[in-house]
Amino acid sequence: MYLKGSNMNGPSDPGDAAGSSESFQQNNFVRQFSKASLCETDEEQDDGSYVPGPLVSLKEQLELDKEDESLRRWKEKLLGCVDYDFSEESMEPEVTFQSLGIISSSNQEVNFSLLLENNGISITLKEGCNYYFKFSFMVHHNIVSGLQYVNTVWKAGLKVDHIHHMLGTFSPRQEPYVHALEEETTPSGVLARGTYTAKTKFIDDDGRCHLEVDYSFEIQKDR
Repeated sequence: MYLKGSNMNGPSDPGDAAGSSESFQQNNFVRQFSKASLCETDEEQDDGSYVPGPLVSLKEQLELDKEDESLRRWKEKLLGCVDYDFSEESMEPEVTFQSLGIISSSNQEVNFSLLLENNGISITLKEGCNYYFKFSFMVHHNIVSGLQYVNTVWKAGLKVDHIHHMLGTFSPRQEPYVHALEEETTPSGVLARGTYTAKTKFIDDDGRCHLEVDYSFEIQKDR
């Protein structure tokens, strides 16, 4: 959120990701850049040297080179159990974020629903406390490649932090994915206390913005 902690072992479930940040450019796993649902970002995108390939439906991707036994096993390991009810309606992947949770050493777990437009999220944290964010989301229609979390924080109109974190690549399924970010530590001291505003975006390798949400948080003195 504001100051990244030295503990880089925030809880997460590595088995949820269908292959961390692997690209589907190899072995005919390719995609195309889509101008739909693009999200303007600052500092999030690369220098433009990466150009995704043409978009291919999930069923076609699984059928490609199916006589290649090693490739077939690689696809099964990467994709897990694909649910075609969630994959054949549209070529474009769709990510639906369900909830945001914050777990801290100063408060119990607090969860916010993201199913409806919600820009009224407000969080209170003690200075010097450890915390981490946890998101649950669903993937529909097709593989979403290179899903990324981008968070920017301002205080009194000045940008004080910017985080860009790769979540991974995910295939459609009926159960939600749950991903926990790295644990961080809130700053301490009189200058650190006060109210901050923040904007979180979830974008993928094709530039699609799947969620954009504004929120605020306050860092209070640890009494």
